[in-house]
Amino acid sequence: MGRSRRTLPEELLLLALDPTTGTTAQPQSLDLGLAGAQLVELALAGRIAPDGDRIAVVAPRPTGDPTLDCALELLRRRGAPVRAVNWIGGPRLGLRQTYLSHLERCGMVHAVAGQMCGVLPTTRYQATDTEISREIRARLDSAIRTGVPPDPRTAALAALAHAVGLGKHLYPGNEGRSSRSRLRDLIRHDPMGGLVAHAVMDVQNGVAAQPRRSPAPSGRQAAGVARPAPEPARGVPMQPRHGSMARAVAH
Repeated sequence: MGRSRRTLPEELLLLALDPTTGTTAQPQSLDLGLAGAQLVELALAGRIAPDGDRIAVVAPRPTGDPTLDCALELLRRRGAPVRAVNWIGGPRLGLRQTYLSHLERCGMVHAVAGQMCGVLPTTRYQATDTEISREIRARLDSAIRTGVPPDPRTAALAALAHAVGLGKHLYPGNEGRSSRSRLRDLIRHDPMGGLVAHAVMDVQNGVAAQPRRSPAPSGRQAAGVARPAPEPARGVPMQPRHGSMARAVAH
């Protein structure tokens, strides 16, 4: 995968970055969205594919993006398709900081050191090229305004933005209500984006450990038959904290 095109995790993070404060909107759910965006990006690259509500590796060759390739290798090691909700709900401390540091290395943002309450060190991030963020936002605005089905990448970005709660950040107040509604509706235009977005929302609603129920069998269920245990949640490993990552990131 070349670097001529920004990845979905990068675009989602730039959407969430407040140009005034240098902080990210919805920081808790944003990590889940970034993990989901990695899955969609890998699917767009032809490395993984949906298998029901699970994700299967179909081409394990590297993409050339180190962070995506880390996720791809972990998926490959599972050996069997993994439920999207379990993958996204796995531990991923530092994923947002990993991508912020990546955007800083790429020159798309720059770090601004500061202090919270005059004591605690913090780091805020300002976009170095606001045209990039405007172009990303314009794609969403166009899809919302025109009603024309967007391309899969834009549809997935809209689905993820809705899933992590960026709608109220992008289209605030009562005047943005209809835009938020249309943003939510864009979820239907990309099957993979829809699968991942629903998994992100399921994790936030606390159902990550609950496998989807099959229709109840007729009659009484045989006593003493144990339900299979849900598979353990796993995700992108914790990133080492060094350099700018050792500083607290303002939420």
